[in-house]
Amino acid sequence: MNALVWILQALLAAAFLAHGLMFLFPSAELAALMDASIAKPLRYFLGVAEVAAGIGLVVPGMTRIQPWLVPAAAIGLLPIMVGATVLHVQRGEHSSAVTTAVLLGLLAFVAWMRGRVLPIAARR
Repeated sequence: MNALVWILQALLAAAFLAHGLMFLFPSAELAALMDASIAKPLRYFLGVAEVAAGIGLVVPGMTRIQPWLVPAAAIGLLPIMVGATVLHVQRGEHSSAVTTAVLLGLLAFVAWMRGRVLPIAARR
């Protein structure tokens, strides 16, 4: 089970790093599309939050320095994913809403597993 949680952490980290970097450094066409639907400061906030959480999902666990940051990173992304799911549903983007809902569930699972069931021991 520990291996499964690590795989989920790595996949979620890759997804959120990629999405966060896309929010921070979009192409000109994509920036215009995103800025039409969400405010630019919100886009930057989301990008920074996703990049930070992507790092937080794996680095503290790998180094075993402050491993409590792993479930904290997952928990921190939960409200962002709820908001993303609601936004996609309101815009009629049902496939994107399903994707964000699945990511929400996987984040909740990682947060629960790393917070309660299989916490990573800190380095001594």
